[in-house]
Amino acid sequence: MVSHSVLVVDDQAPFRIAARAVLGRLDEFELAGEARSGHEAIEMVGQLHPDLVLMDINMPEMNGIEATRQILAAHPRTVVILCSTYDKRDLPAEAGASGAAGYVNKEHLGADLLRRIWASRDAGWPGSA
Repeated sequence: MVSHSVLVVDDQAPFRIAARAVLGRLDEFELAGEARSGHEAIEMVGQLHPDLVLMDINMPEMNGIEATRQILAAHPRTVVILCSTYDKRDLPAEAGASGAAGYVNKEHLGADLLRRIWASRDAGWPGSA
């Protein structure tokens, strides 16, 4: 089975820990690294070339939407999924135009959802849950 590398980006440790736990239960995904900011995420994608980035929307200095735009401009084959606690209806308008493949509410991130998102990654926005 092919393993897909994942970069988890969030300024808060509890979500990074939860995402790490979800990834640990999946043979088809492996944690490539963790970033705490949009700037760090851009740098790490350039170094690690992950297949998937789980990107928090709300971070200080550079939010996840802008980081997603920059990552996908430089690495268009990378799949980015935006993550936050927003209800889908309340997402910032620019989220859909960021190039992200979809959106996941942090409370719903789990092994089955991650598998479904990966399987539908080419469907385009709003391939979200």
